[in-house]
Amino acid sequence: MERANGAGLQLQPLATEAASLQVHEDSFSYKENLIGALLAIFGHLVISIALNLQKYCHIRLAGCKDHRAYFRTKTWWCGLFLLLLGELGVFSAYAFAPLSLVVPLSVVSVIASAIIGVIFIKEKWKPKDFLRRYVLSFVGCGLAVVGTYLLITFGPNSHETMTGENITRHLVSWPFLLYMLVEIILFCLLLYFYKERKANYIVVILLLVALLGSMTVITVKAVAGMIVVSIRGNLQLGYPIFYIMVVCMVATAAFQATFLTQASQLYDASQIASVGYILSTAMAISAGATFYLDFLGEDILHICMFALGCLIAFLGVFLITRNKRKSIFFEPYISMDAMPSMHNLHDNGTAVQPDLKTSFSYGALESNDTVSEIYAPATLTVVQEEHGSRAAASPPYRALEHSKRE
Repeated sequence: MERANGAGLQLQPLATEAASLQVHEDSFSYKENLIGALLAIFGHLVISIALNLQKYCHIRLAGCKDHRAYFRTKTWWCGLFLLLLGELGVFSAYAFAPLSLVVPLSVVSVIASAIIGVIFIKEKWKPKDFLRRYVLSFVGCGLAVVGTYLLITFGPNSHETMTGENITRHLVSWPFLLYMLVEIILFCLLLYFYKERKANYIVVILLLVALLGSMTVITVKAVAGMIVVSIRGNLQLGYPIFYIMVVCMVATAAFQATFLTQASQLYDASQIASVGYILSTAMAISAGATFYLDFLGEDILHICMFALGCLIAFLGVFLITRNKRKSIFFEPYISMDAMPSMHNLHDNGTAVQPDLKTSFSYGALESNDTVSEIYAPATLTVVQEEHGSRAAASPPYRALEHSKRE
């Protein structure tokens, strides 16, 4: 009995020491998660401010008689400096927090852009109109903040040292190889339909961007993690996998920019922001779960709450971008009776000329109540086109002349 009691007394300190070590590791992982999340939030916030600052610079140059180039202004260079600082913050966040936690936090950029757009609004409004116009943005920002809180609270806690051996081991693992095979097949199919079948749908283009983006975030985390480990004293820059990851990071980012440019020429920026955020975040989380095993060892409650946070953030981004005012392209006032096959629309009661209720409309000022004269629009050039099988040219378009009675 004495020997048994002695053995029990000897085992108790060991159990207490193991428990304290586990608590220390958990607190260290949560601390790194918090550092990475704060860096990501700071980076996306600064990026949003920088982009809006550069946009303000372009608008100011376009609205005044200053003929200087935009890169000769201090405002644009200040925006560029803030942009680089924000990108550095997001890049550093990948070295501390798991991939599946950092990627969804780009919702902070959408929230900041919505708030900046409301603060620096340049048109007169009444309280009732303001609430009706921006209630969706307020609700979307609230949902996005709730989703961000859930993401940070229930994010994965996997923290692996980003050494060359660990990255190489993940790169040749069979789950990632199977994931890469499926992704390559899906990418080739989407690229075939986009290039050969001219399927210029927004989902197709942004899925191509999301598939490339999943590879970009994997390589970014690997490069950032190896740089941080090298700074801490364990040099990793001598491994060939580091330079392979750098090349893949630059290449995939360049192709992403190409597809995003093509999408911006076909669709509105608000649609690209909402659909792109949802698809890119979903693909990046799946890539992080496959390559870095972010959710390995997590319980079901944390995974479900993390998924709920992602869904709430998706809904918030959708509501914010849904309330964006779509840009209306330049549409001159054209006499419809001069256009072939258009005068029969009046008989059906169809509205031919749209009602342009924007801050800018061709041929009129924003407030016609205080203006004594209404200026006539510019004269359109004479254009002749052939319609269908007709050999004769159609009558030219004629611009309507405004009078003071109108």
